[in-house]
Amino acid sequence: MADEYVPRLPPEHVERIRRWHENAYRAMREEGAGEQTFAYLGRTIVVPPGVMPIARLSHLLGEAVLAEVREGDRVLDMGTGSGVNAILAASKAAEVLAVDVNPAAVEAARRNAERNGVADRVEVRLSDVYEAVDGRFDLIVFDPPYRWFTPRDASELAGADPGYRAMTAFFRGARAHLTPGGRMLIGFGTSGDLDHLRGLAREEGFATEVVAHRALERDGWQVDYYTFRMT
Repeated sequence: MADEYVPRLPPEHVERIRRWHENAYRAMREEGAGEQTFAYLGRTIVVPPGVMPIARLSHLLGEAVLAEVREGDRVLDMGTGSGVNAILAASKAAEVLAVDVNPAAVEAARRNAERNGVADRVEVRLSDVYEAVDGRFDLIVFDPPYRWFTPRDASELAGADPGYRAMTAFFRGARAHLTPGGRMLIGFGTSGDLDHLRGLAREEGFATEVVAHRALERDGWQVDYYTFRMT
């Protein structure tokens, strides 16, 4: 299994990320106490309490999905959350498997697939990484938790992956679940340990290119958000 993760970031960087994470968790608990409805890239997405809402930069990955998916693709949406990227992929894909470890997210994704008229092409399963995943895929989409902290509840699983266990398992198992010539779209940023993600990809032999990037300033510090295409 995964080696023990030890942050190699400067201590002040770690402290800043921890502070941001606490603020984000508190905001999610407050704003996500009730059901939220989002109009997003032409779709209607309903997010119940306990499921990660659509963020202001979610479109960096969502637009990349729309541009990348091909007619007839078999797609895996890892950590589907509300199902949004699975629903986007189903605009062209022949088949989409959406998985999440959070039962509330699984139910939300199923309902959103029905709401957006793609339930015939989107199957949703409860799965811890590849636990309930079978077969190979032309495209894998993953928007992993940015932080390596231990989650306090199921809703925090979308933002906290203890010791990057799930992200490590994802990269180590990715090749076995890709078709020859298969590709991946990964969203991540410097409010997590970006160098660690790049290292995991490199260890598994994936070439990486940036397909989307946005820089924001938070607390006087630049934070970079990326969508990577990996092959």
